[in-house]
Amino acid sequence: MAAKSDGAVAAAGPGPEGPAGAARGGAGGRGEVAAEIAGPGPAAAGGPGPRYELRDCCWVLCALLVFFSDGATDLWLAASYYLQGQSTYFGLTLLFVLLPSLVVQLLSFRWFVYDYSETAGTPGPAVSTKDSDIVGAAISTKDSAVAFRTKEGSPELVPRSVPSSASTYRRRCCRLCVWLLQTLVHLLQLGQVWRYLRALYLGLQSRWRGEPLRRHFYWRMLFESADVSMLRLLETFLRSAPQLVLQLSLLVYHSRQPDLLTALSISASLVSLAWTLASYQKVLRDSRDDKRPLSYKGAVAQVLWHLFTIAARTLAFALFASVYKLYFGIFIVAHWCIMTFWVIQGETDFCMSKWEEIIYNMVVGIIYIFCWFNVKEGRSRRRVTLYYCIVLLENAALTGFWYSSQNFSTDFYSLILVCVVASSFALGIFFMCVYYCLLHPNGPMLRPQAPGCIFPEAPGPCAPPADAITSPPRSLPRTTGTERDGASVGGERAGTPTPPVFQVRPGLPPTPVARPLRTEGPVIRIDLPRKKYPAWDAHFIDRRLRKTILALEYSSPATPRLQYRSMGTSQELLEYETTV
Repeated sequence: MAAKSDGAVAAAGPGPEGPAGAARGGAGGRGEVAAEIAGPGPAAAGGPGPRYELRDCCWVLCALLVFFSDGATDLWLAASYYLQGQSTYFGLTLLFVLLPSLVVQLLSFRWFVYDYSETAGTPGPAVSTKDSDIVGAAISTKDSAVAFRTKEGSPELVPRSVPSSASTYRRRCCRLCVWLLQTLVHLLQLGQVWRYLRALYLGLQSRWRGEPLRRHFYWRMLFESADVSMLRLLETFLRSAPQLVLQLSLLVYHSRQPDLLTALSISASLVSLAWTLASYQKVLRDSRDDKRPLSYKGAVAQVLWHLFTIAARTLAFALFASVYKLYFGIFIVAHWCIMTFWVIQGETDFCMSKWEEIIYNMVVGIIYIFCWFNVKEGRSRRRVTLYYCIVLLENAALTGFWYSSQNFSTDFYSLILVCVVASSFALGIFFMCVYYCLLHPNGPMLRPQAPGCIFPEAPGPCAPPADAITSPPRSLPRTTGTERDGASVGGERAGTPTPPVFQVRPGLPPTPVARPLRTEGPVIRIDLPRKKYPAWDAHFIDRRLRKTILALEYSSPATPRLQYRSMGTSQELLEYETTV
């Protein structure tokens, strides 16, 4: 979910000496968006960076297979109900297929319209260079224009040329064809298929192309993967989860053995739910440079974890709903309200606007009906344990109420279903423990975990660069959060006078000191505090900021690095100015 954000150009100045972020991205939050790019040094930025592997290609192809199998089996089952004259089941099955698909296609087409539209006047993000000892350019995301305006005496990032009438005509025809193609694709409910194929194409291009274009295609591949993973997450829990409960309820209600078509539909919906959750977590971690990427072994463990826990959950729902339909509806609504309230009170910060945040929290409430979904930074061990204890009690209560309505002496089939619910939930918890104990990106749970921040080019600690534009003067003694709160520090009682904040700066040297040339590339400074994991970065959900970064990345000879505003240093700077 993306929203427009206005911003102003940040204060001018050369980029920091240290690395400001890897090419995989950063994060942001609500507020003004501003970007500044400092000119590149003589060498390219950083190292070779991440590469698109063949197993990434296989993962996308498997995701396409899961998508098609889920949709095809549901439509086939709906057609079977229609041919059998069961109009009610046909209508419900078709409703759970078409309605979520329409919602997702509208959202996908909205993203396409914003990404491909042009503001009246000029077509792209406005970029202007600033006079500096090192070539620099200040970029504002407030306007959407492609013109690259330069001041007198500073070199142009992109030379401007007057297009001919023939090239303008060809360009308009190409744009018209793209609009018609995208409209047709989304009318055919294939928007996600197009995004999967485009992500696959961009990834292969980043693998085949040389270094000047390799990183550009890799950036675009990450953006496309993020879009399709968010769309799939929304669709699966609006389509596959209700479809799974419906078909299981019909099987239990009619007390019949599942035929091949119904079994295929149930299996495809279950695999789609588990696969989408694991894929979403993998793409989210791959997009953040402050987190270690999720390995494919860990992703498979997550698939099995969610597969068995969701299977037990939906089977318990189906058993209870086959007997107590009204009470099942009351239970689902009550559980969704409680989970949504739990998410809201956690003060999530995923989206760029308030109404999108509310919609996101409501969707997460739907996800919590079926499985665990992390939405808060920090160690989630206690929250996971609490959630699955509640789920265990609910599954036991729902299955117990259903079993009490059956014939205990003669119905051996009921006892088998109860054992299936219990064993499936136990297997899901087992694979969850395997993931956290052996395959978690930060290391095994029972041993000291490795730090989450990853900078391949900079092995130093995860901290904002010393020369960031929001940093206070170097003579400012840094205060900790404990000292600000008035707690005891170093054995001193709270309220003890601390050394003065204001200190006289040393005088400037009599002769100017030549600054060493930087060896890293340009730095894009974003006037936003960085979002906390597991939220997406601002440049992944803010379409305007994304367009600006892609334009700069394409026009710059070296890959830009992203630097977000540091909240801690901004507060220290405010304290310094207030004290002075």
